[in-house]
Amino acid sequence: MTGFPSPFGGTDDESDGVFDAYDEFVPAHLPEPGPFLDGHEVLEGDAHLAFHRLTRDLFEERGVYDMTFGYNLARLDLDGRHPDAGYRYAEESSTVLRAEFTPTTPFCPQSNTLTKGSFRAWNGLVDRHEYDLVRVRVHPMHHESEATNEQLAWLAERFRETGSVTHVPPDVDGSPERGGRASRGDAPF
Repeated sequence: MTGFPSPFGGTDDESDGVFDAYDEFVPAHLPEPGPFLDGHEVLEGDAHLAFHRLTRDLFEERGVYDMTFGYNLARLDLDGRHPDAGYRYAEESSTVLRAEFTPTTPFCPQSNTLTKGSFRAWNGLVDRHEYDLVRVRVHPMHHESEATNEQLAWLAERFRETGSVTHVPPDVDGSPERGGRASRGDAPF
């Protein structure tokens, strides 16, 4: 997918000094693992890089783009201007991976859409990686993290039951989105 023009997006060239390369693990440009990853083996170095390169490909295929910055969401981990934002991963078990998204601000309007799109990309293309499930959460620093994380947990339960990522979670007030009020910021990835 072609990038969208943005004054924040930079270029596609890692040599511009703004973005790390996909084969370069720079902990200073990644968020600290948050509470969703506590007690689990956080991916570091080559393990992080391998899953993140796959993430880039899956997000490209499924169109998981950050419209503010005009690039594939996986690129946020490489953006030196936002060292406290992006994805961190941890193995819950040999078949379940946890992914925690830390947005650039506590009021990021896309966090709900981006985490659901990420969930659907990873789990909708589960045959492309070694995990049976990738559980996703937004970091609690986000002002709507509780409601978003409830919906993400619901999506994971439906995925385990049906093998499908097409379910639409209940809105934060408990009413189903289909046939009722659409939740803010959700997109049908």
